[in-house]
Amino acid sequence: MTVHSLPSPARVMDAQARRTATGRWKMLVVLLVCAAPVLASYLTFYVFRPEGRRNFGELVDPQRPLPEQTVVSLSGQASSLKALKGQWLLLSVANGACDEVCSRHLYLQRQLREGLGKDKERVDWVWLISDAAPVPERLLPALKDATVLRADGQALSNWLEPARGHRLTEHLYLVDPLGNWMMRFPANLDLASAAKVKRDLERLLRASNSWDQPGRASLTEGRGENAK
Repeated sequence: MTVHSLPSPARVMDAQARRTATGRWKMLVVLLVCAAPVLASYLTFYVFRPEGRRNFGELVDPQRPLPEQTVVSLSGQASSLKALKGQWLLLSVANGACDEVCSRHLYLQRQLREGLGKDKERVDWVWLISDAAPVPERLLPALKDATVLRADGQALSNWLEPARGHRLTEHLYLVDPLGNWMMRFPANLDLASAAKVKRDLERLLRASNSWDQPGRASLTEGRGENAK
């Protein structure tokens, strides 16, 4: 009879270590393949840009992910701010009374989204209300396509940040489909400067076209049409 010697413990552990290392490398390759379209789109917009081209909005570095924050629709339905992840978000922040700046922002948000044509379904315009004040009745018809949510003002200040010398309510903010706040537009936007915002949005949508598609189920109860 032939006697076969058992492999030494050291050899067994070495083989297991090699298999583990191989498995990790394979997992890393899979992750890189999945992330490649996202990375490529950001490189296209942020790095490999034609000489002299400049974005109008200020890039946020590092980007800040949507926080785990409870928000409430005007009809009283509670959800998480993170539920907005999956679409480009054009955000404004204001109290419920909605002053002149707030009204202008809401108008520009609606017009900017509509101006994107077939790509508008990839963008949600969002009004985050930072207090409990009632929304003026006159605004409700215009908010039928908006996502309107009440959020804690301090929590919003911990996440978003205005430019030096400005208030949180003076800007429009852009969140990418991965859920990261990544751009802040200048304060005191008007119709002329809104055209520059639209160019930024169009460039980002083109750069992310290979991986970002419309389809996230919006927070239906957060829509203005359900807020009455």
